[in-house]
Amino acid sequence: MSILDNLNHIKEQLPEHVTLVAVSKTKPVQAILEAYNAGQIIFGENKIQEMVTKYNELPKDIKWHMIGHLQRNKVKYMAHFVDLIHGVDSFKTLKEINKQATKQERVINCLLQAKIAKEDTKFGLSFTDIEKILTSDEFKELENISIVGLMGMSSFTDDMRQVKDEFNRLTSFFNGLKTQNSRLNTLSIGMSGDYTLAVECGSTMVRIGSAIFGRR
Repeated sequence: MSILDNLNHIKEQLPEHVTLVAVSKTKPVQAILEAYNAGQIIFGENKIQEMVTKYNELPKDIKWHMIGHLQRNKVKYMAHFVDLIHGVDSFKTLKEINKQATKQERVINCLLQAKIAKEDTKFGLSFTDIEKILTSDEFKELENISIVGLMGMSSFTDDMRQVKDEFNRLTSFFNGLKTQNSRLNTLSIGMSGDYTLAVECGSTMVRIGSAIFGRR
């Protein structure tokens, strides 16, 4: 199957309200162009340097999403173009994004990363921490970022009941937050192996790499 076929197959399965992020990390420019020419304009990268290089080489209407763990000292390299930052897992990081966005005179959209997986290796904020951030006075002073939703990564397991439980917990929390904050419209859960389940559980954005571009 070609990249075009893979994209069409996935898009047929996704409801209209679900946004597809094509995860292009480690993939060559040529593969990204193939997906772009097939109509895909949102791409996700997990390393800032690699994303900057690709941004410089590829069409400027591509929307770049930073989906990896964020190193604060590198935010400045992408602040002038990044469309959405998925994995914000500390208030210090938010402050740094706001600082760099202010320098660029733009507002950067962000998702707060919630920790839903059982493993200690996954980054993320507790639900309590997320509520504290969103209601804090310091957060209200950050005028150059916009929190538009939440992101979560499920446990690395074949037990789909556990994954479903983790997704549902996050969806329920997200829906509760939405009643207090009208800006929250994005729930980024689901990857190549579990995106159909994530959509069933309420995802509005899926991050798919290998099912589009093939195995790494």
